[in-house]
Amino acid sequence: MQAVLKGKISSESQVHRILIGDMTIGTGEIFERALSIRMSYFQQQLDMEINELKQAKASRSLKAINIIQGQWEKIQEQNKATEVIAAAVREITIAESDERLVRLLSAIDPNSKYPLNILQLQQLSESLSKFAQRDSELQQIVDGITCATKTWGKLQEYLLTWIYEHQDNLGFGVIPGEKDPWALWAKKVDKSPLKILLQALAMGKSMVEFLNNYDVDDISLDEWLEVTLVLQSVQRGLVSWFDKQPYNIEAGSKLSISTFLTFAVIWSQLANGFGLDSKYGTWSSSIMLQILRTFAQRPYFPMYGGIFASFSGVYLHSALNYLDEPLKFVQGTQEKARILTLLGYSQRTLGKYKNSISFHKEALEIAINAGDHSCEIANFNHLSRTCVAEGNYTDAINYSQRALIISRQTGEKIGEANALANFGYSKVMQAKELKELGTETYETAISYLKQGLKLSELLGDVQSKALCLSSLGVAYQVVKLYSDAATSLEAAFRVAQISGDLYLQGLNLGNLAETNYSLKNINRAIYTGSLGMYLLHQIDAYKWQETAILLGAIQAEIGEKNFRESLEEERPRIIAIIGIDGYEYIPCLIAKYHTEEY
Repeated sequence: MQAVLKGKISSESQVHRILIGDMTIGTGEIFERALSIRMSYFQQQLDMEINELKQAKASRSLKAINIIQGQWEKIQEQNKATEVIAAAVREITIAESDERLVRLLSAIDPNSKYPLNILQLQQLSESLSKFAQRDSELQQIVDGITCATKTWGKLQEYLLTWIYEHQDNLGFGVIPGEKDPWALWAKKVDKSPLKILLQALAMGKSMVEFLNNYDVDDISLDEWLEVTLVLQSVQRGLVSWFDKQPYNIEAGSKLSISTFLTFAVIWSQLANGFGLDSKYGTWSSSIMLQILRTFAQRPYFPMYGGIFASFSGVYLHSALNYLDEPLKFVQGTQEKARILTLLGYSQRTLGKYKNSISFHKEALEIAINAGDHSCEIANFNHLSRTCVAEGNYTDAINYSQRALIISRQTGEKIGEANALANFGYSKVMQAKELKELGTETYETAISYLKQGLKLSELLGDVQSKALCLSSLGVAYQVVKLYSDAATSLEAAFRVAQISGDLYLQGLNLGNLAETNYSLKNINRAIYTGSLGMYLLHQIDAYKWQETAILLGAIQAEIGEKNFRESLEEERPRIIAIIGIDGYEYIPCLIAKYHTEEY
């Protein structure tokens, strides 16, 4: 410390070298205790000293102590990494042949206390190479790690380059190949299964389709390891960058959510493509679950959303179905409850209500046992919403009431906002079915929706706000207050764009089309309906069919020529959201519904 204060030490790395050189084994705890005492002493001096000269001296001393402490912490981290690497080498080398990769996957699991990064894995491979024999399984593990390190070195700079180039429209895009990074990354990879996999993603193919066209027996252990470690590095690199977005925290969280979802689905599809009972299938499933467990622990885990705009290209069609099977082998944990919540929401968008209710009930049981109140409330809310979709309004009201009671008891404000929206929405839909839409009935129900909207605005929660506005718009539709409905639904669409929830975007546009049609605003109905139908179809949400029916009726009413002219007028605005390919696909979708059986 005296050397730092006298200027005899010119850099922090010099402090690092002195600590390593002068510390003796077994004195670490003594050193840490002395460091803590000195730090407390100088901090107290700085806080209490009145004399400016003495105060400045205490400040310099504290700064010197902080430099020493920082370097000591780095040394401790390095020592811990060395211990973890040594333990991993020991476990891998003594394990049976079919357990070695399991041990390696455990060492890189981000949910473990000290997961190894790719540079530390290179150190691991160097240690393993001492035990490996030519053409042995250990040698393949060494070769796989070495190849992955080199490949990641090539891709790393393009990961960030792509991000900076497309800050205006980040994501893998709805149209394959348009502003997505898969093709770019594929060009930077040497010929290997990884290159072919990236090319398949660039073409919008699912991983199941990719493996159907690829002889999986030809994939060696070292090649599979390269795929694993590079994809993991890409995913973690993206999430790390998005989590640190300095200019827009909400946008960063949305992109992190989308990244987690996309890579979980890729690994789930690989697991199903290989076969869950196969070696590679089991390992792929393990990686998928590692990603989802990490995701479930993030503060921005989407309790009330599931399908996000960025990173949700056409290869995600029905992909969330694939996550169901691997989860059956996982024991009840808090993380599993949250993952099941996400799956339940996604199943509802697909119109698979029985699956949705099953997921939410299982998640509810786990959440209650784990004492996870926010997850418990979310699943009551989701059950309410699914029951409304089924037309079971009595259960929908009961579930939303339970969510409202528990949220108020526990102070879960986001859950309360959603519960208010669901309770009001359920009451409106029940009154509609019973034809009890008197002034008092709907005013009471709508008052709950307005309370939920006000609370979501106070909380600044865009996902809840989008749901409340959407529910309010539908309620106004039911009671034939179409101007109010249009205002709420347009606001709901804009907020859903911010949250990135494609399902709510499409749903609001579809409802807007019905409202505009009721207002005799035909051009507007065609514009909103076409966009909503396309977005819902992109994520396989069954609701696209309802909008297709409406557009078909409008086309029959005004004639195909007038319909196409109206669509052409809206062309620039539609292209701005879904691109030229999306615009040209709209007439095909309308024709598709009316020529195919659903």
